[in-house]
Amino acid sequence: MLNIYNVNSLVHWEERDIKLRDDLVRFFSDEVARFLRSANSAWDFRRVEAPTLMPRSLVSDAYSNPDIWVQEQVSKTEIELVLRPETTPSTYAYMQHLLGNHSRTRLPLCVWQAGKSYRREQEQPSKHVRLKEFWQLEFQCAFTADSGNDYHTASLEPVRRMIASVIHLPTRIVPSDRLPAYSEITMDIEIDNGDKWMEVCSISKRTDFPQRYRSQPKKEPAVDHDIAVLEIAIGLDRCIYNWNIAANR
Repeated sequence: MLNIYNVNSLVHWEERDIKLRDDLVRFFSDEVARFLRSANSAWDFRRVEAPTLMPRSLVSDAYSNPDIWVQEQVSKTEIELVLRPETTPSTYAYMQHLLGNHSRTRLPLCVWQAGKSYRREQEQPSKHVRLKEFWQLEFQCAFTADSGNDYHTASLEPVRRMIASVIHLPTRIVPSDRLPAYSEITMDIEIDNGDKWMEVCSISKRTDFPQRYRSQPKKEPAVDHDIAVLEIAIGLDRCIYNWNIAANR
């Protein structure tokens, strides 16, 4: 992680770290699929890549313009675009596409992305890894809200072990210090890197999926369900940073 521009929170990544990031994406995605399918073999996993530019109208109201990178509009008819502050809205849009009226896609469904997001982070030393341009790996795992499976609780220890198996530093699961409006519960996974306990992953049960799901039991009337979403959000830059600390000890 090199600060060649001499601008806080803008870094260059070298080939070793890029290869490590690719390896982490493969390993983490395989592990998430494995432990969710061990709970329910019906899980359908899909990867998607969405544009890092997105319509401003899709961004959560929790982000004001000073928090994000907003396009300067050159005409009143131009759609206002922003550099996405998170991948969730674009993943949700793709999930709605998959679950459209004439689709054969069924729940439970996990759609995931690995890519860059952008925020106007405050100026901080590099050791805090609060970057203005950063890599996220996010899994949006949708299931019917009336399911008997508590996927959130069931995922906590497998995700902690998954991260600890590749970053050989102490890890722990703690309640998040912030509960987003969209979340029923959020827990964080932190790594002790010798300087601080650093959050590298958040696991939430989201209640903000914007449509319902219709199931059709055999010889029974159709049933509409609310959709809950297990979100597993991993900061890949922070994983790489802590992996390097562990490797250099």
